Amino acid sequence: MSVTIYHNPNCGTSRNTLAMIRNAGIEPTIIEYLSNPPTQAALAEMITAAGLTVREAIRQKGTPYLELGLDSSLITDQQLLQKMVEHPLLINRPFVITPLGTKLCRPSELVLDILPQPQRGAFSKEDGEWVVDENGVRIK
Repeated sequence: MSVTIYHNPNCGTSRNTLAMIRNAGIEPTIIEYLSNPPTQAALAEMITAAGLTVREAIRQKGTPYLELGLDSSLITDQQLLQKMVEHPLLINRPFVITPLGTKLCRPSELVLDILPQPQRGAFSKEDGEWVVDENGVRIK
């Protein structure tokens, strides 16, 4: 079974998502996309598979989004994708790919919708919010 996470270890949402994947007994392929960004074609495919537009998949906060003028409606999706690959900090995270689908897991518990195995026990996020009960059942 193949599960891949495009991960940023400095991001709490990404860490929580990875922990929920592991709580299902799955050791995913971890791609630290800041140092190993996807190709433009792979990024476009991932965004489409997640049912998102390129603009929905771009991260603005804490990135060079405004400095690069990416807020302009004249910028095409192809240009946005190119900038996302050149500046991977612009790629929102974490994207997770499983046999059941692809999702941008914001919030992190969205990963539960595409995991091919159930949670093995209770899980709470780093901030203490419980997401899965002691029986492995999603709380929300």
